[in-house]
Amino acid sequence: MTEPPYNHPFDAETWEALPQFLDNLPEPVRLIVWGDATISQNDRAAAALCQALAERFPAISSQMLPRRVNFPYYPVIGIMGDNGPDAEWTDFGARIIGTPHGYQMTSFITAVQAVSFRGITLEAATRIQLSRLKKDARLELLSSAADENGPIMAQMVFNMAVVNPRVRSFLIMSDQFPEAVLRYSVNYVPHVVVNGRVHLEGVTGEEVLLKHMAQAVKKAD
Repeated sequence: MTEPPYNHPFDAETWEALPQFLDNLPEPVRLIVWGDATISQNDRAAAALCQALAERFPAISSQMLPRRVNFPYYPVIGIMGDNGPDAEWTDFGARIIGTPHGYQMTSFITAVQAVSFRGITLEAATRIQLSRLKKDARLELLSSAADENGPIMAQMVFNMAVVNPRVRSFLIMSDQFPEAVLRYSVNYVPHVVVNGRVHLEGVTGEEVLLKHMAQAVKKAD
């Protein structure tokens, strides 16, 4: 087993299992961390996590950028398509807010796969319905390190973001940002908020999530 070169939340068993998920990515992925490693331990942890993956897997690269005024919480990890060292990345609208831990490490890996595989795991009917979406949809998935069902919903929201550029998906680590829990009055995770208006609690299928997205867009109109 190859030992990880950085301090990060992977245990030995997970580190050993990662190649089956990340060794054969069809398209390269760039992990962008917005944060400030000089003032925040969580920002440092997120950067170390992404750098560790980039060191081990050739299809993954990582980069750290300064904090930006338009993000309310940090660190922010952007999962991007990598167009080469001298080119701008492709932004599919997939973000993780906070440093993924516990079950949400699986959600993080799911986001990397969604970008690399270009969302192919979505059902055909879902892809067709998403192609008809003409308004912006912001999906905020609140989950936690102990939320075993979080990765199920993360797979959906991240793949939807990759398939349609009007969809932007954010996984928020609710245990790191309790103010987000209070803001949306979350009592149970996983919890999806669409455009800050429509709430969906627990595990659902793609069809149900699409209906809530349509409802949120209609309310905006």
